[in-house]
Amino acid sequence: MSSGRMTTEKEPTPLEVAASSPSGATDEAHGGERLDAFGGSLSPIRTYLSQRGSGRMADNSFAGIVLACACSIFAIVLMILVILIVRSHLTLVQFGWKFFTNQAWDPVSGNFGALPFIYGTITTSILALIIAVPLALGVAIFVTELCPRPLRAPISFLTELLAAIPSVVYGLWGIFVLVPLIRDVVGPFLAKTLGWTGFFDGQNFGVGMLTAGIVLSIMVLPIISSLTRDIMLSVPNSQREAVLALGATKWEMIRIGVLRNSRIGIVGAVMLGLGRALGETMAVTMVIGNNPQIVKSLFAPGYTLASVLANEFSEATGDRYLSALIEIGLALFLVTIVVNAIARLMVWAVTRGAPAKVS
Repeated sequence: MSSGRMTTEKEPTPLEVAASSPSGATDEAHGGERLDAFGGSLSPIRTYLSQRGSGRMADNSFAGIVLACACSIFAIVLMILVILIVRSHLTLVQFGWKFFTNQAWDPVSGNFGALPFIYGTITTSILALIIAVPLALGVAIFVTELCPRPLRAPISFLTELLAAIPSVVYGLWGIFVLVPLIRDVVGPFLAKTLGWTGFFDGQNFGVGMLTAGIVLSIMVLPIISSLTRDIMLSVPNSQREAVLALGATKWEMIRIGVLRNSRIGIVGAVMLGLGRALGETMAVTMVIGNNPQIVKSLFAPGYTLASVLANEFSEATGDRYLSALIEIGLALFLVTIVVNAIARLMVWAVTRGAPAKVS
């Protein structure tokens, strides 16, 4: 009876075996080799991973290090701002807002005003954008829409190479090439044809705000061009195809399908170029003439906020003189931060969700 009786006991499944036996058990019959939960031998990779631990401490340590690196950026900016405010407290209290509207700059009598430097900074920066924006926009359109594929990489590389040239090299080029050209060729032509406007009259020595603006335009050209190219590449191809399907020409497709969708980002790129122009120091100092006066003519020498710091900071003897220069640095610091923040927001408004791909 017992031999013919059907047993109701079931054989254990592999999962039940895994639950009853601890993971990583060894098989004595195979020389103590580690086994997995199903009785098979572990691979070398799984053996290594099972022996090294969870790594939670390493992950937490790495997260703390990178968090400290990110917070250090805010700490550095905050420390710069605090130091500038503290060290310029003397003129902030004495002159107040009149410091930015006063035209006098007389270190001997202790009368300081930043208006000539603000005027020179704004004039040279606007002149640089007037020259650089059309050129940068033309380069970006050609590279993204019209340029043959073998030439795209070389042109893009050469354009971005302009941003890697040190500013002192631009200053030397301006002194030895651009100054004689403005003095002997370009200046007389502009005085003859546009002298009636008042912007191109008076003595022309080659150094002045016109020369500084041209040098700045070359320096901001790669920034505006590269960002504009990336923004135009982020426009979906469906926009181009839709405009062409309606019978538009190549130029109409670029104007309607690409530029119209990229206009906010292009404005942001221009603003970033403006931020670079506002803070440029060495090249402008070498070609602007360094004269703290407000003159309408672009041939006249001028001064900028950055160039006055480079020229006179080492010569500042009194506390008031030093405080006035530091307050100029504070104004330049705040203006640059605001301009770059606005530009970043504009670029982000266009490129979010559509990463640029250089083809």
